[in-house]
Amino acid sequence: MDLLERVLGRPEQRTEYEDFIDRFEKGSPYDGIDDREAVDRYERVTPELSRSQYRESAEEAFDRLSPAERAEFSHWLRTRANQRGVTVPDYDLNDDGIDDRMQNNPGELAEMTTSLREQQPSIFEQLLGKGGTGGALDNPIAKVALAGIAAMAAQRILGGRR
Repeated sequence: MDLLERVLGRPEQRTEYEDFIDRFEKGSPYDGIDDREAVDRYERVTPELSRSQYRESAEEAFDRLSPAERAEFSHWLRTRANQRGVTVPDYDLNDDGIDDRMQNNPGELAEMTTSLREQQPSIFEQLLGKGGTGGALDNPIAKVALAGIAAMAAQRILGGRR
């Protein structure tokens, strides 16, 4: 069974993922994707990804965000990870409260996200509230980031089959 079959399963599921990708690509305000769908798709697709597939998907997703959205997601992610005892580098280079490298470079944010996932593979499940601490969906940019990573990963998995 190949990755496509393991993750996306039946042909009708592939159609559902194609629709999900299309809705994400329509962009802000991402009203076409609800919180539960973002989490479900993320949890279904990302465990199967290699480090490089995850990082590339994250970078593509973050490239679609505005610099302000990237900064907000980076701040949210760092704050939540620190609450869990996981240290994430602070890239506020000029002490103005803005994550400078993450804001301006989707690749940096993708690398931070990927490294965080490697350090603690279940970190996103924890941040999503598995085990009861609240979750990602208290921040709309977190929803967009999760949906984006899932959509770009699904697009990679579907490859030329779309």
